[in-house]
Amino acid sequence: MRRNTSINRANPLDYPAPWWLPGGHMQTVIPALAGPRMLPQFKPQRLRWNTPDQDFIDVDVQRALVAPDTPAPLLVLFHGLEGNAQSHYARAFAASAARAGWSYAVAHFRGCSGEMNRAPRAYHSGDFEEIDWILQQFATAFECPLAVVGVSLGGNALLRWAQECGGDSRYRVKAIASVGAPLDLAASGAALSRGLNRYLYTPMFLRTMKPKAMRKWRQYPGLFDAAALMAADDLYAFDNVFTAPLHGFKNTDDYWQRASAAPRMPAIALPSLVVNAQNDPFVPIASLPAIQTLQQNRYIEVWRPRHGGHIGFWQGPSAATMASDHVLAWLARKMGI
Repeated sequence: MRRNTSINRANPLDYPAPWWLPGGHMQTVIPALAGPRMLPQFKPQRLRWNTPDQDFIDVDVQRALVAPDTPAPLLVLFHGLEGNAQSHYARAFAASAARAGWSYAVAHFRGCSGEMNRAPRAYHSGDFEEIDWILQQFATAFECPLAVVGVSLGGNALLRWAQECGGDSRYRVKAIASVGAPLDLAASGAALSRGLNRYLYTPMFLRTMKPKAMRKWRQYPGLFDAAALMAADDLYAFDNVFTAPLHGFKNTDDYWQRASAAPRMPAIALPSLVVNAQNDPFVPIASLPAIQTLQQNRYIEVWRPRHGGHIGFWQGPSAATMASDHVLAWLARKMGI
């Protein structure tokens, strides 16, 4: 008998991995490699917003075609580490938004849109002040209901934004979702520095992060210790030289501790969905707060599917966007749409 690999719409926790895609690593790597080729191409309009510190943010927008007097809701996505609007998960949400009749936008963190930003800063996992400014621009530019999803690094930063804004956040954003967010950055950093992760994922990230950092050094000679950065062989060492000091943290430990969303989840005061696969190789399940603890906050709902890997949930091109469809449907329900 052929196994039914569709997600149970009444129970989103019921995501079953296809038989041909076993384990968290396969469920992470295959979607990242195959998704950009198999998912519909995202052909957005690019907007550039100038920031108060004389830099810029690039935003890619896909506008829904609706009646002039009925503005479509807008879904904003904050991407993960070294991601962009063409990442597999960004394309998946673009397709889901188009099917649902929503407008959709990917807000690029600085340096991730294909052009190096001007300022000496870059971006980081707790960049809630940046997210706050970007969402204010969306609220001004788009007069429509607004929901936000953050993926991986972007998910943690989005939750930190909700925590810092408290009750004020509901007046700009109706609902948020984080997918695959590393809520405990120290635990995820340690996981990426050992075993297969150290040889499979860490070099993949550093392969783009180091050249971008060195371009920043050429913009601002002496900004950091270039030799130490080039010698960094894991994210802890890279963050110690580059990410932490450039963004006001003493060192990696200070950065990971202050930027982690896990300790401040009770402060969230708007509808928030937190999705983490139990076999995510980046985010150890033991590092996540207990579901019961999180859901003591009435605003938070938690999905912990057994499978999915890190931002995976892949079932092939005919059903590749199941996870994004479910997240968008949850946001729509919370917004009363």
